Parts: sequence; structure tokens; C-alpha cells
Amino acid sequence: MTNFLFAQAASSFGNGADILVFFAFLAAVAFVAFGMSRNSGGDSESYFLAGRGLKWWLIGFSLIAANISAEQFVGMSGQAADYIGLAVASYEWIAALSLVIVAFFFLPRFLKVGIYTIPEYLETRYNKSARSIMSIMMMIMLVAVNITVVTFAGAKAYAVFFDGATLGPIALDLTFFCWFIGIFAALYIFAGGLKACAWADLLQGSALILAGAVVLFFSLKALGNADVETLAAGSADLASKLTDASAWERFSTLNADKLRMNLPSWDLVLPVTALIFAIWIPNLYYWGLNQYIIQRTLGAKSLGEGQKGLVFAAFMKLLIPFIVIFPGMIALNLYGGDMKANADKASATEMARFEEVKANPTSGATLFSFNRSFALTNPEKADEILAFNAAASGVNLDEAVAAAKEAGKINDGMKDEEMRVAKLAAIQAKATGAKVGPMLNGCDYDAAFPLLMAKVVPTGGFKGFMLAALLGAIVSSVAAMLNAASTIFSMDIYNEYIVNKNLDEAARQKKLVSVGRIAVVAFVLIGCVVAPMWANPKFGGVFKAIQEFQGYISPGIFAAFVVGFWMKKAPNSYGAIALVACPILYGALATFVPSLDFLNRMAVTFGVLIALAVVMTIVRPRKEAFVQETDESKAEFLKESKGAKIGGLVVVALTVILYLIYWDYNSPMF
Repeated sequence: MTNFLFAQAASSFGNGADILVFFAFLAAVAFVAFGMSRNSGGDSESYFLAGRGLKWWLIGFSLIAANISAEQFVGMSGQAADYIGLAVASYEWIAALSLVIVAFFFLPRFLKVGIYTIPEYLETRYNKSARSIMSIMMMIMLVAVNITVVTFAGAKAYAVFFDGATLGPIALDLTFFCWFIGIFAALYIFAGGLKACAWADLLQGSALILAGAVVLFFSLKALGNADVETLAAGSADLASKLTDASAWERFSTLNADKLRMNLPSWDLVLPVTALIFAIWIPNLYYWGLNQYIIQRTLGAKSLGEGQKGLVFAAFMKLLIPFIVIFPGMIALNLYGGDMKANADKASATEMARFEEVKANPTSGATLFSFNRSFALTNPEKADEILAFNAAASGVNLDEAVAAAKEAGKINDGMKDEEMRVAKLAAIQAKATGAKVGPMLNGCDYDAAFPLLMAKVVPTGGFKGFMLAALLGAIVSSVAAMLNAASTIFSMDIYNEYIVNKNLDEAARQKKLVSVGRIAVVAFVLIGCVVAPMWANPKFGGVFKAIQEFQGYISPGIFAAFVVGFWMKKAPNSYGAIALVACPILYGALATFVPSLDFLNRMAVTFGVLIALAVVMTIVRPRKEAFVQETDESKAEFLKESKGAKIGGLVVVALTVILYLIYWDYNSPMF
């Protein structure tokens, strides 16, 4: 095992202190997790909901640990290294506001019913069909997307770090680490359920924040000591600004164009228009309706404890951009050449194909595709590809561009690389039915954080702690997702449709726990097989991928709950209709309006579904308005926290201040 962990050169990883810290941390996590959850498998409530006894501090750290993983450290850090910069912090700062909303508008409704799973609430409000449809959708999304993406992102971090290393005949590559992480996570959740997750997360959540601070510290230190000429890349003016500047001044100078929260309306990842409405859909869905997150609050000791835990997590979310996003920007400043080399290697086969066929753009040829970073780093090649695609597809490039401008898809305020990507989309829009090859990438931004781990964080215990904290974060998130998927399968599918109804209650409870554990094994096997596919650059990075795929279900789920909460006479049939219509609408928009970014695609889908609810309510309303009954015996359990309300107001105020500080008032928006 020592050889496995420290197979890389000693200069990159490795002395006794690193080994000691790594194993000490993992041993502490294992001891706490298994020790505190040793009696958690007696019945479904103890296994899936930790006996409904979680305190606020445990809930808060568990929410952060389940959320913050390689998806953020690799994916979000990578987007920060790209042109998106600090704007990606909106996912964190809007999340802080979303947590406050969930605490006071969502959680009370859920705890009044005493549900195990979020789909279970839909049966209370609508009917069993709505519950079953959501259960299947959410289980598929958890297994096919969430688990696989987080497993891949974590494996990528370790594969980059241990680049080229072997353990005997076994290559420590992406596939190996996918299986290692998946199996480790399955063992973790198999034994202790939610309670094991929560107690392990107490250590891992705090370690994550500390680990991010460690990376930020050493990244700034490396930036402050870096060669000015290398950082300035031949610019005499920039070199003069960086000379004798502090590390923070260098960071601010080199990343001045990225330290803003607002991107133009034509951006395809996070346009300013999305901040008004669209970004709230994935955030409120994720924090309030996503089983693997909200499951922690469903296990709260009381409503007040759950609310305090959510607000505590909201405070921590405000810190995440500083310890995840800022290091991503620094990584590009220091190691942009390494990132480009990684991308060139990944795109070599497709580029060789282009060089082979570019002189003969025959009709029906497979077209080429590139992203913004490729257009930025290889502008001449991007222009050659545009010319080839136009000739091979029989599209007049000037006419395609003119049509795109008329449709508002090309704007004169676009930068050169944005314009090239927009022209590519314009050609593809005209060349309906044309085959398109793999995405050409100009820079491997997802390697930002792994490069910092390998090159900036020193040995002497720091590197061991970082690897342990990241591994803990990955395993914690995958374990939480496995627990959520197994809970949904056990309680919403097996318990409702498959279990032997003749079993007595004790036998049924034992069976549910056993089925949950079997589901964990099945789901992790699927996840490990599928995870490596996310290496394909066509997905645009792991953070974007997981957000975009969620769009196939999140607007429909969110619409079903919003209507269920506040449109008391919406008919019972609406729940199932909204859930089924969502992927159809979202998929149609993705196919026929590809220029619409995925966040606004979610917003349009949600808007259509809400309009449908209004029409259905007018045409055929419920005979009686829905009223959620309250059990008077739960009055003390359902008492709200005054301290959480005050804390929630503070979170809202701090979030507004951060946006005001980092808003670029001079940037063109429309």
C-alpha cells in the first residue's frame, strides 16, 4: 500500500511524514465512522436516516462534505482556470441563499410528513405514479451521472498526480482509480449507512476547508516566487507590473479580467441572464430536492436542528470560492503550458485526422468540433476547421454567420475566440444531420487542481494530508450518492412493489436493510464501469457535465414541488405530467436551440411547465385545495429555530455584499 500511495518520485510525493499523516487521517475517519455507526443496521430508519437523531453541527459538516468533492476541486477549479473565472462562484454563493430558502420553506413541509425519500412527498401531494416516476428518474441520475462523474473526477486527480506510476504490473491510471474509489466508497456505506457518512463527514468536511486553505496558501507562495518573465509571457508592460509585487498583487494583476461575477448574455456556460432566474433551478433542486443532499436533514433530530445545520452549511459555502476557485486561476498562471500539453495529447488523434483530410473536404465527411480554449490557443487551426466544415457540408459561411447574427446568436461584442465558436455553431446549425467528431480542446483546465497538488503542495505531511482529504471528499460524496440511490430503490421501489407483504415488521425491516446493501454493490459496479467515459472532452469538463445532465430532470422535479407547495388546487395528475414532460422539453431545446446555454434551457423548460400547471389548474382544478396535515404530537419536534433565522439573514447580507464587490460594472452584458 505504501508503494501504491507514494509510487511517484520522492521529490514529488513522499517522506515518512506524508505517509504517517495520510494513514492517520484515514484511520481516524474509519474509526469514527464505523465506531459511531456500529448499531445502525437494525432497521430502515437507523440505516437510511441515522435514526433521525442528527445534530446541527453534524448536518452542516455532512452537507459540505457530501457536496464538496472532486467535482468542485477538479471541475470548478478547472472552470475558474478557464475564461469563466470567479463567475463560477455563483454556484456556491447562490447555493448559500438556496440553503436558507430550503431551511425555512422546504424542510418544514418534509419533516411534517416524516418521509424517507423526496419522491415520497409527491405521493402525499399528487399520487403514487408521481412518486414512482421521480424515484426511477432520480435513481438513474444518481447512478449514471452523479456517481460516475464524481468517481471520474476523483480518479482524474489521482491519475494526474501519479502520472506514469505503476504498482507491479498494474498501471495507476484513470481506470484503476475509478475502481479503487468506487470499491472504497461501497465498503464505507455498506457497513454503516447514513450515520457512518455523517460522522465521517464531521472530520472530512472540516478537513476539506483546511485542505483548500493549504492549497491557496502554497499556491500564492509559489506565485509570489515565480519568475516574472515566465508569468509575463513576453509582455514588458506586464513584467513591470509584476516585478516587486506581492503574491496577492500578482494574482490580482494576472487575473484581473476573471475577478468578476458577470459574464455577457451570449456566454454558453454562465450568462448574466442566468443569474436572474435560471441558476436558481439547479440550486434549489440540488439543495432542497436532491435525495443525497437533503437526506441529511431528513435525519435531523428536530426541525430546528435541521434549520441550523442548513444555515451553518450556507456560511461555509460562502468560503468555498476562495479556497477552490482562486487556486484554479493560479494554476493557469503557473502551469498553463502543462495544461495545454495535456490537451494537445488528448486531441492528437483528431488533429491527425484533420491534417489527413483537410485538403479534400468531400461532401458527407465527418465535421470537426472545437471549444473556446482551442479557438483561443490555436486560432489559425480553428479558422482552417471552419473553412473545412463549411466546404464539406456545403454551407456558405458568410450566409450562416449572417443568419446567426440575425437570430442574435452572434454579437459584435464577442471576443475573437467566442466569434470562432459561434461561427462553428452556425455552420453546424445549417448542416443538419452532419456527423461531428470529438471535441478538440486547447487546454486541459480540469488538470488545474491536480497540478497544484503535485507541484505546489510540499512534502513533510502537507501532501499526505491533501491526498487524504481529497480521497475522503471523493469517497464521502460517492458514498452519500450510493446511500441515496439505495434508499430510493429500497423504500420507493422494493418496499412499494416487490417486498413480500406477508413478512412481519421486524423481518421486513431487516429485508429492507439487506436490499439497500445489495443495491449499493450493484450501483457501484455500474458506476465504475461507466465513469471513464467522462474523459471525452465533448462533455466540456466534469463540472459543466454534471450540471447540464441534471437539466433533464431538475426543472420538472422543481416545477412539481413548487406547484405542489403553492398551487393548492393544481390537479393530482400534474406531478407525473411535469416529470415526464421535462426531459422531452429539455432535450428538444438542446437539439433545436443548441445556442441556448443549459441554464437558460432549464429556465425555459421550467417556465413552460409552470404555464402548463396554470392551464391545468384553470381547466380542471382539484375539487378541494390541498392541505398538508400537521401532527399535533410533533409540535416540539417541528419548532423552528430563531437563531437559524438570524443566521440566515446574515448569510443573505454577506452574499449581496460579495456580489457588489466582484461585479464588473464596465463589462458589456447584452
